[in-house]
Amino acid sequence: METTKRTKRIARILSAYLIVTGLGFALSGDYFSRMVVHVGSDPVLINLSGMVHFLIGITILVHHFLWKRPLQIIVSLFGSLFLIKGFLLIAFPEITLQMADNPAQRPWIMAVGFLSVGFALGYFAYFGKRTSRGESQLDGEER
Repeated sequence: METTKRTKRIARILSAYLIVTGLGFALSGDYFSRMVVHVGSDPVLINLSGMVHFLIGITILVHHFLWKRPLQIIVSLFGSLFLIKGFLLIAFPEITLQMADNPAQRPWIMAVGFLSVGFALGYFAYFGKRTSRGESQLDGEER
């Protein structure tokens, strides 16, 4: 598969995930407030969450380890972040959960963040402005 198509396909998937997650924080804030606190978290669920994050991250990086163009960097960065979070949740669950308990994790802040990044990423993945040479400003390759 051509790298530009692969980058855009993964970016579209990531944008959908970010938008749905942002809507979850916006529409079910009370639930997510309780979830983010991690009090009495089941160790099996924490490990499962780590496994899912790790697998998503490693899958993105195995298929998309590209660091040249802005959209490629963003997609690879998301893969790296998923991988790191998964590793930390599996290898150091107590420390990772303590780091996650901070005042910035208010549902409305999380909603705005996820939605903003999701819509921006989706815009560039689906539409990306074209330059005078017919290239997308963010991916730099022919469409």
